[in-house]
Amino acid sequence: MITIARFQYTSEAIIIQGRLEAEGIRTFLADSLTIDTDPLVSNAIGGVKLQVWEEDVEKAKAVLDEISRYSVDDNGNAIQCPKCENNKVEMVTSIFDIKSFFAFMVGLFSLSLPLYMKQKYRCSKCGFEFTNS
Repeated sequence: MITIARFQYTSEAIIIQGRLEAEGIRTFLADSLTIDTDPLVSNAIGGVKLQVWEEDVEKAKAVLDEISRYSVDDNGNAIQCPKCENNKVEMVTSIFDIKSFFAFMVGLFSLSLPLYMKQKYRCSKCGFEFTNS
C-alpha cells in the first residue's frame, strides 16, 4: 500500500477515505487507532496516513486533486499567501508561542488535550506561516 495523504486527526482522514471508497478505491488508515488513543502524538508519528493499493494510486490522486483541501475565508474565497500570493494555503496548529507551549505542557503532563493552540496558515509553495486577520 502507498501513502497518498497525511492528516492530523482521524476525522479528517475519514472524510477523504469515504470519498475515495465511493469512487471504488480500496483504502486503509494507518496509525488512526494510535492517534485516536492519544492525539498529542499525531505530529510525532506523522499523522494518520491514508493509503491505497499501488494500482489505485493515480486514480486516488486524481480524486484528491478534485477536492480542495486549502483554506478559504468566511466568504468562500481562497486565502492568499502574503509573501508569494499563492492560493494553496493550509491551516496548521502551532505551539511555538509561550501561551501555546504552556498549554501543550499542561496537556502533556495531565494526559489531556491541550487547552490552547495557535492557528496559523502555511503556504504550500513557499512554506511561509502567517495569521489571517
